[in-house]
Amino acid sequence: MKKRRIPSYLQILIGMVVGIAIGFAGIGLGCEGIINDWIRPFGKLFIKALVLIAVPLVFVTLMKGIIDLKDTSSLSRLGGRTVAIYLMTTIFAVLVGMGLALVIRPGEMVDDTLVADMSQKYAATADTIQQKQADTAIGGPLRFLDDIVPSNIFQSLSDNSKMLQIIFFALLFGVAVLSIPYEKRVPLVSLIDSLNEAIMKVVGYVISCAPVGVAALMAGLVVDFNGDGSVFAALGVYAANVVAGMLFLLFIFYPTIARLFGGVGYGRFVKNLYPLQLFAFTTSSSAASLPFTFATTQGKMGVSREVSSFVLPIGTTINMDGTSCYQTIATLFIAQALGIELTFVQLLTIIAMTTLSSIGTPAIPGGSYVILAMVLTSVGIPAESLALIIGIDRPLDMLRTSVNVTGDVTVAVIMDKQSKK
Repeated sequence: MKKRRIPSYLQILIGMVVGIAIGFAGIGLGCEGIINDWIRPFGKLFIKALVLIAVPLVFVTLMKGIIDLKDTSSLSRLGGRTVAIYLMTTIFAVLVGMGLALVIRPGEMVDDTLVADMSQKYAATADTIQQKQADTAIGGPLRFLDDIVPSNIFQSLSDNSKMLQIIFFALLFGVAVLSIPYEKRVPLVSLIDSLNEAIMKVVGYVISCAPVGVAALMAGLVVDFNGDGSVFAALGVYAANVVAGMLFLLFIFYPTIARLFGGVGYGRFVKNLYPLQLFAFTTSSSAASLPFTFATTQGKMGVSREVSSFVLPIGTTINMDGTSCYQTIATLFIAQALGIELTFVQLLTIIAMTTLSSIGTPAIPGGSYVILAMVLTSVGIPAESLALIIGIDRPLDMLRTSVNVTGDVTVAVIMDKQSKK
């Protein structure tokens, strides 16, 4: 009889429980040093691997997303409007997440003593943030433009904090590839397709190590907090915060804009999409759900083949509303837990980074880990702080995928009505 493989999300949940148990056992036995010296390093290696692949992942997947538009005329017509709507829904999702996190402030539920300890641990990070604030003030209100346009792309590619510059060049290069004659474009397209396949394999390898990495991170986290349960209570509020944002997008935002701009009633929208949402929830992959998304969009929502075949593949690449909402909440939660006060400029940076980086988020389970690490470092929060949330991320990842595919179908419905006009 063939053995049934434990699903990856269960592996990660088991890793989280095992890590917490190891952490408490270490505290009870007075073996904190053993955990710090022999277990925590595996968690750090996992984080380093995530950070390692962030730059090539964003660079290659973003170029592929642009090149898949086939030509500049498609980009300027249907493509331009589709991308614009996708970006608008993403920005709205980011604002929803930011509003919830700023109002509920789940990170502040962590005990003040623990916050003080973590603040001391990341004192150097706080100094870096203050220096960045000073540099921004000196540079004037348009300083951000200098942060977007690189002077040396190879230098930017070697620095994860220069992700905006990498995204800018990838967009510019992708449009340039679309502009050259087809026969000269083919070798580049083949190269980028191959690079994308290879990068996805690497991401898969890294994510397969998540159970061990999560266990090590959680064990170290328990030791850091000396077994204080307030951080886990805060994680519960954080998870509820993310779920509230996802449910708002699923049952209020998308049905409303589908009714207003696509002419689809609320009941029909929810009834026809819930099987797809459940499928996406199970697979945790927009890419794996794409055939089912096509069938639902064309068969149940009545969208034409021409529109759906263009809009849905692009959405799988660049439309990550659920992921963007989650990343915003996660970033603010971690900042609040560490006692890091983010300025208005840094909040704007989070909006920009989560919106733009969503284009490069791989449509596979756990792909958002990499992008979140990049968003955190873009505002000076250490990537290691992912340890606070990664243990409970898998169930939230499943829900985010349901939001992402619902957004794809919604935009396809809107574009179909616009094309008929």
